[in-house]
Amino acid sequence: MGIPAWIWFVIAFVALVSGLALLATDRAREGQRNRERLRWADLRGWQFAEEDPRMVSHWTEGAMGYFGADAAVNVVAGTTFTSEGRRSVYIFDIETDRQIPAVVVAVRCGKAFPVLLELWLASVPFQRANMPELLGPAGQRYAFTDDVEAARSTITQDLVDAADELGGDVSVLWIEHDWVLAAVSANAGPSRLERLLRDVGEIADIIDPAEEEDGPDGRHVWQNPPDGVRPVDTMHERPHGDL
Repeated sequence: MGIPAWIWFVIAFVALVSGLALLATDRAREGQRNRERLRWADLRGWQFAEEDPRMVSHWTEGAMGYFGADAAVNVVAGTTFTSEGRRSVYIFDIETDRQIPAVVVAVRCGKAFPVLLELWLASVPFQRANMPELLGPAGQRYAFTDDVEAARSTITQDLVDAADELGGDVSVLWIEHDWVLAAVSANAGPSRLERLLRDVGEIADIIDPAEEEDGPDGRHVWQNPPDGVRPVDTMHERPHGDL
């Protein structure tokens, strides 16, 4: 005897309700992250945007390539002081297939580096398509680069020690163009991001020390983001078209 039609109807109804519940939960979580990041930006006097699509075209390595980033969402942009001066910073969520696998903290240096360098935790299954060449162990992490010889001079003991201090929730630290970036677990809140921002700023100081004093307080001022990436005005909806 076949299963009555009403049972199939009940099963379909339960599946529909479960799906709607999961969708509602995801949207509530996304809204909470959005509000939390906006409040943090307001407290720091920084700028906020729900999305900046240009970032995924400028940064393509490290966590961006590993997770296959579709977009940068819940974006905070501003500047912060380090021991070597003021530097531009970005904090944003990587979005992949409508999911958030990691949060990225980016600090700008005063010059572009000639090589790509990625420092991955040894516990991360870091294989991906077009992975840079393995350079070897670097403290608790493994170093990958697109130019082995040039990268050797960048990996100093100070850099290795600072990378080891980032924490086990930071899967990768990488240098791309004139930025130092780190990816932390998706559940990192403002207090954790503040600490990571300080740590990444210290690493930027290690690899990019000021060579001359030209700021108003006798320090360098790195404020302008690279071509194609600039802070956006505070907004509460995802932007359409050019910003």
